Amino acid sequence: MKAKTEYLWFNTTKKREYINITREVERVVRESGIQEGMVLVSAMHITAGVYINDAESGLIQDIEEWLQKLAPEGPDYHHHRTGEVNGDAHLKNLLIGHEVIVPITDGVLDLGPWQQIYYAEFDGRRRKRLIIKAIGE
Repeated sequence: MKAKTEYLWFNTTKKREYINITREVERVVRESGIQEGMVLVSAMHITAGVYINDAESGLIQDIEEWLQKLAPEGPDYHHHRTGEVNGDAHLKNLLIGHEVIVPITDGVLDLGPWQQIYYAEFDGRRRKRLIIKAIGE
């Protein structure tokens, strides 16, 4: 079995950003030489996430508005009593999820026609990382 691991680092300029990382994941899969297997893409911070959806700006705005409704920025979360002010970012991570697994078939990501992989940052402006781990034959 082959395996390849690579880390991507992010330091966003905004508190919340949605970054299409499909090309980077495709590159790692290509460099791995794996023909059949899976690739795990996982945010390594509890205030960020990874998801798969369409790369359409209106949808990204809808996702942002939906997350703000369900986990609004600002309320006095219990977490804030620890001295932090990012309780909403932790909840957004739970809503989006922190990882995806994508099949590798014939050496390429086996995504649907509109599917793209996104890194979602909910408490940015500081350095964070993501792991890409491809495993297979």
